[in-house]
Amino acid sequence: MNGRTAPPGVTSWSNWAGNQRTSATALRPADPDEVAQAVRAARAAGRRIKPVGSGHSFTAIARADDQWMDLGTLAGPVRVDAGRRLVTVPAGMSLRTLNELLASHRLALANLGDIDAQTVAGAISTGTHGTGAGYGCLSTFVAGLTLVTGTGELITCSPQERPEVFAAARVGLGALGVIVEVTLRCVDAFVLRADERPAPLAEVLAELPELVGGNDHFEFYWFPYTDRVQVKVNNRVPVDDRPLPRFRSWLDDDFLANRVFAGACRLGRVVPALVPTIHAVSARALTARSYTARSDRVFCTPRRVRFEEMEYGLPRAALPEALAGLRRVIEELPFRVLFPVEVRFTAPDDIWLSHGYQRESAYVAIHQYAGMPAEPYFRAFEQVAMGLAGRPHWGKLHYRDAESLRPAYPRFADFLAVRDQLDPDRVFANSYTEQVLGG
Repeated sequence: MNGRTAPPGVTSWSNWAGNQRTSATALRPADPDEVAQAVRAARAAGRRIKPVGSGHSFTAIARADDQWMDLGTLAGPVRVDAGRRLVTVPAGMSLRTLNELLASHRLALANLGDIDAQTVAGAISTGTHGTGAGYGCLSTFVAGLTLVTGTGELITCSPQERPEVFAAARVGLGALGVIVEVTLRCVDAFVLRADERPAPLAEVLAELPELVGGNDHFEFYWFPYTDRVQVKVNNRVPVDDRPLPRFRSWLDDDFLANRVFAGACRLGRVVPALVPTIHAVSARALTARSYTARSDRVFCTPRRVRFEEMEYGLPRAALPEALAGLRRVIEELPFRVLFPVEVRFTAPDDIWLSHGYQRESAYVAIHQYAGMPAEPYFRAFEQVAMGLAGRPHWGKLHYRDAESLRPAYPRFADFLAVRDQLDPDRVFANSYTEQVLGG
């Protein structure tokens, strides 16, 4: 606050990547009634509130212009219906805590992304996804929501109750209300066998239909300046009979993937000419491994090296052209790219602002090490993705506005109509929602 004492209640906030920061009044409600009271007070005073989860979005979607509301303080009953495979939890619960809760009841989410630090509300509001031809984003597992609207009303929605609100709010960008409770459809707990191996990029692209369609979960990482990828395949198996030795787990997922990789990134930042060699060595040094574990422990991995990220969902058939365009972008940059490129796949869904709305998608996620130039890289790839009908991930950096997004989402106008109904005074607006949804 420019060296001065902050006013009472004003607190600094930053996201995980450190690229979004603000100082705003902090609200920490203990229950849904306190959320509703805070919203009614903000509306009466002409103020704004931005709900905040764990800060794992790279965009300004959670950056408050006036007041920020910490969902992590929300209490509420946890209800588990094991027979119907439904669980109801406070919206501020982290995915990591949720996974442990489900495991204690011999349940699991059918799919997950690779980070479990997000809150449940934050993950679904941004369209967080994993990979797998049979699975949409995590929001497709939502069976019901309870939220506080911009008028301070506490409402519930589901496929049967307020279905249009439900279609909008499952990926609602925090623009429709404060989600306070989420009911999720689960599956019986299951074991995954992970198979990871290096491969030539051309081979993977040639076999893509079989790799995507023939496995429960398939993804790969391409190393820039090389023709090599790391393939990751996860499939369900009946028993956990091949656990990864503790030392190998530490070596691969902690020491190599975080500590050594961080050192390689620091070296590449200081000596950019070494970056192609670093990628080539990394691509060749990775060895094949196969192991079994509880599903969430295979899906989710620790990420301690800070970075910024852009991700685009594309029609699956457009992936080879997108990667070819990305390669041209990287070769023409005046600086080096230090992170591999992640490619994942999802099924179509019916959620209005989901990146996978009504199409099979391939997701291309590009990253840049913290402290390295990123915007020219991201803007150049965005032009490639836009030319292929790409949709930007709401929680990853992009430069699109409402005018350019409207034609990308057939139900965009319907979403705005629900927003007008639930938040007529724009209590939940911020700079990001004004950018992507309009004023």
